[in-house]
Amino acid sequence: MSAWDIKPQGVQGQLKVVGTHAGELEKALNALMKDLSEAAQAAGTAVPGTAAETPLHGPVAPGQEPLSRAAMGPVAAALGQYAKAREAQLKSMAERIQAAVLGAATATNEYVEGDLETAKQAQNAAKSVRLDLLKGMGAGK
Repeated sequence: MSAWDIKPQGVQGQLKVVGTHAGELEKALNALMKDLSEAAQAAGTAVPGTAAETPLHGPVAPGQEPLSRAAMGPVAAALGQYAKAREAQLKSMAERIQAAVLGAATATNEYVEGDLETAKQAQNAAKSVRLDLLKGMGAGK
């Protein structure tokens, strides 16, 4: 570990680039989810208009959605299943990006401070996608 030769300004520059790309990815994923939702709503149903809503009776607390639910067509159901199936992958992707950025920043800061052991721990936490450890090191502040 004493042979590290990190250029903090170079790390900072790369973290800015990664942050920019992560922001663009977030916008693209939000747009994807919005577009999937709009497509599901526009897809319609395979039932006649009078059966397109299932009225359910009962009291509803103030501020809550009504109990009636619009019928969901096969396209909307398929789009919902697609989004649900990708949820874990998208969450994992976001966590890996966050761990890489936090780990690099924390390891570099600790390197600059001369604490190579904590720098190594931050590096290992990033590799293991241990956001809890990284945030505990002060990286999430």
